[in-house]
Amino acid sequence: MYYVFASLNYLIVFDKRTFNHPKYLKNQIALEMRQSNWSMPIMALFTAPLCVLEVNGYSKLYDTTAEGPGRWWDYAQFPAFVFFTDMCIYFIHRGLHHPAVYKYIHKPHHKWVVPTPFASHAFHPIDGYLQGLPYHIFPFIFPLQKMAYVFAFVFINFWTIMIHDGEYVANNPIINGAACHSIHHTAFNYNYGQFTTLWDRLGGSYRAPNPELFEKEDHAIKKVWQEQSKTYQEMVAEVEGEDERVFNDTVETKKTL
Repeated sequence: MYYVFASLNYLIVFDKRTFNHPKYLKNQIALEMRQSNWSMPIMALFTAPLCVLEVNGYSKLYDTTAEGPGRWWDYAQFPAFVFFTDMCIYFIHRGLHHPAVYKYIHKPHHKWVVPTPFASHAFHPIDGYLQGLPYHIFPFIFPLQKMAYVFAFVFINFWTIMIHDGEYVANNPIINGAACHSIHHTAFNYNYGQFTTLWDRLGGSYRAPNPELFEKEDHAIKKVWQEQSKTYQEMVAEVEGEDERVFNDTVETKKTL
């Protein structure tokens, strides 16, 4: 699913001008794929016991409306799932930025300063496992229709890819889209949320995207890139110290304008 959705997004949606960003890494897509290929099997292994428990009657998964709380829950389960998982992921994600944890577990995902769709699953396996836990915990606490659970995981994969694709289509104050998440990758300590900005606002970690992010002209984009690079340089020294990333050279960045 990762490769199908990420490839389609890359071909249809992803702005290829990103290759010219001064903080785009040398061989970045290959590195993102390599990290994902290493992490995904381990993440799957870690989550397998929860999946076994879920499908063997230890969770509150159900088949039909008659087996659940009622027709109202057939609709309410979706916003409930988003609210619960968004809340949990916010606190898990923020915890992963603690100095005692960050460099060992979460730092690999922040290697991508300007991520592509293929960065969506490019985590350290423990990082990916921890941030995925709320999705599996939900059906042990709340009723959840089985097909709704399948739909939720398809949506999660789609969403995770979308917030890493650099296509800033909507400046919505509630939704944590690609523009909000791009700030997290350049400024590190802001916009930890997965689906909404609610918990960032409550936790004092929200930073609104610059309106110029949504302009498509080359001159506006280059100005945004300069600001992102400046922010990154200021924050990387504070969060990581020495920067070990290898950015694209001038020859490789002539690919597409």
